[in-house]
Amino acid sequence: MKSVIRKYAKLVVKIGACIRKDDDVLIVSSLEGAPLAQAITEYCYKSKAKRVAVSYADDKASRLHYLYQDKETLKDIPAWEADMKNSYKGKNAVIIRILSENPHLFDGIDPEKIAARSRAAHKAFSEYYDNAMTNRIRWTLCAVPSVEWAKTVFPDMSSSKAVAKLWELIIKAMRLDCKDSIKAWQEFQNKSLYRINKLNSMGLVKLHYKNSIGTDFTIGLPKGAYFSGAKEDTTYGAPFCANMPTEEIFTLPDKNTGNGRIVASMPLVHNGTVIEDFYLELKDGVIVDFNAKKGYETLKNIIETDEGSKRLGEIALVQYDSPIQNLHTLFYNTLFDENASCHFAIGRAYPLIRGSEKMSDEELSSLGVNFSDEHVDFMVGTPDLSITSICADGTEIPIFTDGNFCF
Repeated sequence: MKSVIRKYAKLVVKIGACIRKDDDVLIVSSLEGAPLAQAITEYCYKSKAKRVAVSYADDKASRLHYLYQDKETLKDIPAWEADMKNSYKGKNAVIIRILSENPHLFDGIDPEKIAARSRAAHKAFSEYYDNAMTNRIRWTLCAVPSVEWAKTVFPDMSSSKAVAKLWELIIKAMRLDCKDSIKAWQEFQNKSLYRINKLNSMGLVKLHYKNSIGTDFTIGLPKGAYFSGAKEDTTYGAPFCANMPTEEIFTLPDKNTGNGRIVASMPLVHNGTVIEDFYLELKDGVIVDFNAKKGYETLKNIIETDEGSKRLGEIALVQYDSPIQNLHTLFYNTLFDENASCHFAIGRAYPLIRGSEKMSDEELSSLGVNFSDEHVDFMVGTPDLSITSICADGTEIPIFTDGNFCF
């Protein structure tokens, strides 16, 4: 695995974080990600980074915190923790996260405790989230297997075989099986740019989603909205790729315009809890009804976080015939599953509005940009999903037919 780890690290540094001279890098890693974190650290320094700090997250210890701390203690975020994360800002700040999530980490934990901690963390780390959501810093996510994650995906395999199989799929999803993975990513980014430019030239004002599992939903786009994906730019012009892997092309909705029913096509893992078989009903942008056969309380806590969490903040287009979907695997991990399926996000929007960097939050809100402490992606793509665009002149143009782009 040493050669795979080194190739993976180089890809994250060159394509994901786009490390440059004098960058100040924070790597937040699971314990399982330590070898990758070490290799990324080395490549960051080889790319002339000024400093690289590494912070490790221990899932088992996290579960113990939720078991034994009361709700008020969990809500009390230490100042040093907030200061560390919020201090990463400016054109040289980069944050790299290495995930190895256990989808069942918080099974049996009081959902109110998890929700209370999550809300407190969003407030304590608000400066960091603001900088990330508005592209004022570079950030990227990637993942390595843990035993618990691998056994969830492949429950009938032994632990070692499950981990090996999950590694095999991650290698394919990350294009690490290509002779030159960096070149393969650059070619993918160029193909995505073609579709992004096409969408941005169409004058779209509204999208209508429909499929056989019950989704029948229409949502509008704010004036000045544009699509992005695969390769983004910071406000100071530095490129980065936020999610690795990624297949999505995304924009934001007008928060006041969603009408109809959205039925989730895949389970959602949120804060160590699985939410399954759920739907949302929206009227004039607000979630007015919802249900879930599993994880209802977790879904309820997400939606009831604040006023913005009752609305949507992201529209993401992903071909059903895509590299991750074609692995025919439910990953129980949003980083992978959202890139195998068209999806929406509950909560805060990325302000993909032309000229947004010069606007106040109040001005953005008046245009329909949603603000919230939450941003939770959930999947809606199916093999028969159709998406019809409605243009400014009233013309209707199919964007997706049978789950895939029409162009």
